[in-house]
Amino acid sequence: MSNPDSSQGNESSEMAEIMAKPASGRLKSYATKCGPGWLQGAITLGGGSLAGSLYLGIIAGYGFMWLQPIAMVMGVIMLSAIAYVTLSTGQRPFGSINRNVSPLLGWGWLIATLMANIVWCLPQFSLGTAAIQQNLIPSLNNPDSLKEEFGIGIVLLILATTVIWFYNSGGKGVKIFETILKVMVAVVVLSFFGVVLRLATTLPWGEIFAGFIPNLKLLTTPAPLYEEAIAATGDSASFWTNYVVSTQKDKMIAAFATAVGINMTFLLPYSMLKKGWGKNHRELAIFDLSTGLIIPYVLATACVVLAAASQFHGKSNDVLLDDGGINPKMEVAFNKLLDKRLATTDETYASLSPEAKQPLREFAPEGDRRLAAMLVERDAFNLASSLESLTNSKTIAQVVFGVGVLGMALSTIIILMLISGFTFCEMLNVSSEGPMFRVGCMIPGILGIFFPVVWAGQSKAALAIPTSVIGGALLPIAYFTFFLLMNSRRLLGEAMPKGKTRVVWNLLMGAATLVATFASIWGLKDKTFGASKFPIGMVFIGVLAVMLVIGTFTFLAKNKKPAATV
Repeated sequence: MSNPDSSQGNESSEMAEIMAKPASGRLKSYATKCGPGWLQGAITLGGGSLAGSLYLGIIAGYGFMWLQPIAMVMGVIMLSAIAYVTLSTGQRPFGSINRNVSPLLGWGWLIATLMANIVWCLPQFSLGTAAIQQNLIPSLNNPDSLKEEFGIGIVLLILATTVIWFYNSGGKGVKIFETILKVMVAVVVLSFFGVVLRLATTLPWGEIFAGFIPNLKLLTTPAPLYEEAIAATGDSASFWTNYVVSTQKDKMIAAFATAVGINMTFLLPYSMLKKGWGKNHRELAIFDLSTGLIIPYVLATACVVLAAASQFHGKSNDVLLDDGGINPKMEVAFNKLLDKRLATTDETYASLSPEAKQPLREFAPEGDRRLAAMLVERDAFNLASSLESLTNSKTIAQVVFGVGVLGMALSTIIILMLISGFTFCEMLNVSSEGPMFRVGCMIPGILGIFFPVVWAGQSKAALAIPTSVIGGALLPIAYFTFFLLMNSRRLLGEAMPKGKTRVVWNLLMGAATLVATFASIWGLKDKTFGASKFPIGMVFIGVLAVMLVIGTFTFLAKNKKPAATV
């Protein structure tokens, strides 16, 4: 068996040689040594990214092309800071936070990560199952039975567990694991890029490029196309305005949260330490994040937004049929949304039987029916179906999208399980190898296969929206904690950035932290729970504020002590 210390020594010597090369030579060498950044790419290109991009395109057309790239750049700034701290100290971050910032923030970060993993794993199994049932093997799509969904979920879990076993074996196993993830990410990007190539001649590129300029008006008002449709509904206008603005908000928060989630902040440092990276790898870490995270993410999400906007934004003809009927695949979701509108003008409507509601739906104002059809949540199946005329083949459309969606879901399941293994071991203070690591990995995977019990909505992709809003609410804990760590002389000693470099780091990290905090508060402030409308969102905001205030005072007290030597 090879000596791990010897292996890490060779790695350190090799990196010292690479660092002595000019910039062009370093970048060429870095391209062969990437790894942790691609793990980040595999998790971010998951069900949340697909759903966020799909629904951004539906709700705002090309108006939110700017949102996901900005969210990702801010996320990479924070991940780069996390990499800098970890590689400068060689210490596992959980212990560093507890010793140098606050155990409250350390345990808050760990527990929030574990919660996010469990919550986010549900939509990945849901989306992977949808890709198999709706796009790849339609014969398995039986809406009246849970057996097929549970069966597919178990198969996905077995596949993910097999890949995880490679990672835990170390050495060549880690390389095999990273290669599998790189291939999966490449398949995802190429699948969606291929679809946009087919659409290229039909897209309004001037409007698309304009969509990369931030339009903050969309934070509080409906997209222009919906404003016109809402105005045509007369007395219903206020309901539809509130509904569209609220929906836009949730879609924006979901898209922002799935760019870089709190669990990604946990994965990065542990995956770098697992590879034996150290101080000489700090520049490589930034290169790795840029190539493995920003480029695939921006390409894949932009392609989904483009395809969804071109096919669904402001359109109702895939729901309202020419003969006056409703598309059977969309009828449940359409009726549910229309019922919300009709209940606002008739207090007894909600208590009516489905049979009594149906005539009222059929004779609802045309403007209401049209808006409900525009706003119905679509699936990847709907998007693939809408492309059949463009690909000239139903099979090609479904297979291309099915492969991309399945790759997104499976790669994310794998990484969520991996993060849970690290989190579980850190919680128990044991080595991230062996049986406890594997037990931790299985927690979100086993719970994830029960998504059919948790989510009975019409759109399987839509499960990612509420789970991503929850995940996004937790993100400020990580961002604020590492902002403090980057300014801890007690931890970093002489490695702490100085002068202009420190100012730049703090400005960039401060901006990212403020935006994440604003998104968290904005997404939570109106959230209620149960029939009593308990303000669960405001309670969570209060808890978050207390944690950050206590964490700040504890950090200031701890860092009065002498600095460490790093």
